[in-house]
Amino acid sequence: MVTLRLLAVHAHPDDESSKGAATYAYYVDRGAEVMVVSCTGGERGDILNESVAALAMAERDMPGLRRTEMDAAARLLGIRHRWLGYVDSGMPSDDGSVPPNSFASIPLEISAEPLVTLIRDFRPQVMITYDENGGYPHPDHIRCHEVSRAAYDWAADPDRYPAAGEPWQIGKLYYERIFNGVRARTVLEHVRENDPASPLVEHFEGMLERFAERPDLATTHVPVGDFFDTRDDALRSHASQVSPDSHFFFWPNDVQRTVWPYEDFQLVDSKVPTTVPEHDLFAGIEDDGVR
Repeated sequence: MVTLRLLAVHAHPDDESSKGAATYAYYVDRGAEVMVVSCTGGERGDILNESVAALAMAERDMPGLRRTEMDAAARLLGIRHRWLGYVDSGMPSDDGSVPPNSFASIPLEISAEPLVTLIRDFRPQVMITYDENGGYPHPDHIRCHEVSRAAYDWAADPDRYPAAGEPWQIGKLYYERIFNGVRARTVLEHVRENDPASPLVEHFEGMLERFAERPDLATTHVPVGDFFDTRDDALRSHASQVSPDSHFFFWPNDVQRTVWPYEDFQLVDSKVPTTVPEHDLFAGIEDDGVR
């Protein structure tokens, strides 16, 4: 009997809900264990939703509020959650520097160790993280990629961090590819055909323009349409960061379930035999019938 375990590594609280939350809820529902790691506490995040009910707390204690929001999202998704423990770097200054002792300023040898420890303790078969561009060029997103790639390799190396637990080889590594041009184009074409006067047409045209130049790198389309509402509820838990009427994040779920009921990922390394395209992150991994 093998318990399937999925580890997703994100830069800040709220990233987990906008980049893969339906997938996490889907696998939890199928009996897998899912752990999300937040590398930082989001301490330098701005208030992006002035109507947030906890505005007074956001102004007084942003780190505390973001922990409360993350706890609510984790409970909705049914996931386990861990903080890696580093401080949000914020956006770089004009000279490209970040604050001392923030996540992006910590040497990789140091910042990877707690993630290696988590991997060796949790023993996941699958890891999800960002590509080398971080999804977008925030220093913490880029560092999240670097730390995740290092920990993916170093967790299996008995010579690295020998006090961090028994070595563990993760079977498959994915990058999230959820915001992509193919998805935006497919949704846009459906809206144009069925409701050409909808204001969403202009919105999705802008989304397509934004994502059109991104190459289609997804290898794995996980069928998670039944969990889009759960994903959106988790994202709304991060109320200081997300407006409830944000068209960027909240696409019509009935449309998505009709034409693109997936979240998309790119398989970048596999220690087990598999064939792409896939519809299961655990394809090729022995299991106890979860799929």
